[in-house]
Amino acid sequence: MQLTTVVATMISLVGSTSTVSWAQTPATDSTAVREVVRQFHDALASGDSATVLALLAEDAVILEGGAIESRAAYRAHHLPVDIRFAQAVPAQRGAPRVTVAGDVAWVTSSSEVAGTFEGRPLSSAGAELMVLTRSAGGWRIRAVHWSSRRRPNP
Repeated sequence: MQLTTVVATMISLVGSTSTVSWAQTPATDSTAVREVVRQFHDALASGDSATVLALLAEDAVILEGGAIESRAAYRAHHLPVDIRFAQAVPAQRGAPRVTVAGDVAWVTSSSEVAGTFEGRPLSSAGAELMVLTRSAGGWRIRAVHWSSRRRPNP
């Protein structure tokens, strides 16, 4: 039921945005959104939890491992593990695909990781969806959804 609420909220954000323009958006919006996502990943890889949290809106939700976490729950639980993971196992990221509709944007990308984490070998392919909204303070991440699947170990 919670996932349904998250999806409905995202659809509502897009549907209720009064400045939505379905025409091509300016490149500056796409560039700014792409930059926020890059900063988020760079902050994870460098262990900069303050920047990760600054880029997440106060009401952000993180969907990972079959769970839905608030920003506060993510900070307390998964963020430290995500930082250790990003530092231990570099990801090969595919080019992000950015869509901007008014003050809402979503970014999809794929990744591949191979290495060892906490003494266990791993090889996986992942997909990411981030939903961002524009406010007076700039673009902020409102939702992150990560999923992955195992790949055969090399």
